[in-house]
Amino acid sequence: MIPIRLDRGRDAAAFGSFLYHSTQGARGARGAGGGCFTGNMSDVALRPWADDDLETLRRANAPEMMTYLGGPETEEQLVARHERYLRLGREGSAWMFRIVTPDHPEGVGTIGYWRHEHHGERAFETGWAVETDYQGRGLATAALLLALADAARREPGLPVYAYPRVANTASNAICRKAGFTLEGEEEFEHPKGTRATSNVWVFRRSGA
Repeated sequence: MIPIRLDRGRDAAAFGSFLYHSTQGARGARGAGGGCFTGNMSDVALRPWADDDLETLRRANAPEMMTYLGGPETEEQLVARHERYLRLGREGSAWMFRIVTPDHPEGVGTIGYWRHEHHGERAFETGWAVETDYQGRGLATAALLLALADAARREPGLPVYAYPRVANTASNAICRKAGFTLEGEEEFEHPKGTRATSNVWVFRRSGA
């Protein structure tokens, strides 16, 4: 999976704000840090973010996938975000991945997690995007479970937060299936100038 640590300032805001769950239906990454993390969940694997993943972002930039993210980005914005993912991966401040399957090594979506602070509590935050053609197959849930396992290996006991929009039924269902607990609602500004209410989900491992 893609470890992406965000610092608390500009990088954290710029990275974290994008991946507020663009899964539209319950349908489903290649990252930095050698190798491919796999599991027995729908044959899904997470690959650390790499130079050729700009195309992964382009495929996810469809209007139907950007409903909760302020609409499609320009090519310039996509390139800047891709370069930011690579830089944060090199710095070891965040973990971003391409979600792949045996039939689709080019990827079916993205997922990542990064350093976060929730009301003063040290944590990770996670977010994902699964391409429209591959939604409804459990791929996002499988990828999220892999990302949670990777985060637990990286820093055992650290909670993982997710903030899908209240109206994003599919992503909220994925949080529930992956074992997150709904803590409440909060209002966030994303994109800039637009405030909307998101659910606050948290995943804590037993005994943590």
